[in-house]
Amino acid sequence: MARVAVLHNTLDFQGGADAVCLATCEALASAHDVTLVTASETEPAALADRFGYDLDGVTVRVPPGGRAVARALSAAAPRVGPQLAARSAFLQRSFERIADRFDAAVSTANELDLSVPSVQYVHYPQFRLGRLPDGDPGRLDRLWSRLSAPSDAALAGPDVTLLANSAWTAAVVDRLYGTRPAVVHPPVDPIECGTPWGDRENGIVTVGRLAPDKRLLDAIRIVDGVRERGQRVHLHVVGSAPRAYRDYAARIAAAAAERPYVTVERDVDRDRLETLLCTHRYGLNTKPREHFGMSVAEYVAAGMVAFAPDSGGQREVLDEREDRLFGSVSEAADLVSEAVGEADPPSAARDRFARERFGAALRDAVDRTVD
Repeated sequence: MARVAVLHNTLDFQGGADAVCLATCEALASAHDVTLVTASETEPAALADRFGYDLDGVTVRVPPGGRAVARALSAAAPRVGPQLAARSAFLQRSFERIADRFDAAVSTANELDLSVPSVQYVHYPQFRLGRLPDGDPGRLDRLWSRLSAPSDAALAGPDVTLLANSAWTAAVVDRLYGTRPAVVHPPVDPIECGTPWGDRENGIVTVGRLAPDKRLLDAIRIVDGVRERGQRVHLHVVGSAPRAYRDYAARIAAAAAERPYVTVERDVDRDRLETLLCTHRYGLNTKPREHFGMSVAEYVAAGMVAFAPDSGGQREVLDEREDRLFGSVSEAADLVSEAVGEADPPSAARDRFARERFGAALRDAVDRTVD
């Protein structure tokens, strides 16, 4: 049994990356002494309950000043953005003070410069983004990169096992650092649904935190377009509303209030989420260049017909189907309207991303790292 630190910059955005962190802790706790190191306002146990993970046996450590940093960055986020690289730099510098207490580290917060053997799970690179022709480095990218980014040689070295959430992300990492990670898709278990697809409501569910990058106003516009094309569908917008995105969440609520066919449900528990997924036919994602697309995978896992932008890792989730991937709001409205009219049931396998497959891959990576 090895002493393993799982490093995660913040759980406060309550999204897919945070689910991967919790799944990693659950998967490793049966075989190792696991400590979750994170600088978050959110209590890990509360989020684990919502996402359906078990943190029994996992120690949680918040670095000194971690909660204050999390509060300050969340309060400033409407003006300066989520500052994930800054949070990661704070976490990395804090962890290095105690790194010698651990045999290995697992970063579920992308690439980090670590002094102990590590497994690093990349959702999307967070440093040196100025190297990418289409990167969005931000003004402080060079500072955070100088403080906490690993070198190309370190990521390619024998003490680092590099993983990515999709082949698309792996290709970006390769372009940036010259090393291609192995692909381990995030965990999404099949959802047991008691309602046959043909008996479900002729409605759409879109799941994701209420944040600008998710483009949920586009989801509302798409449903407007579907209805204009004669299909009487309705929409449930379901997601968390972190304090950092309170202004955007208010815009979503205002848009929904103007439409009797749009409902917003915030911070729902797992039972309610699965009820919505299992009683509706269609799932919709609207974030372009999604690094993987946890919500898209959940639509598939619940036996829904899913739609997403034609970019990023979600293309893999939907097997690159042209009738499920769109490039604009108008095209999305066309595709969804056509699918609703034809009423064809889903055909994608619901168990492609099962939790046990993810857990086995992470345990294997850690076991090889500490051997």
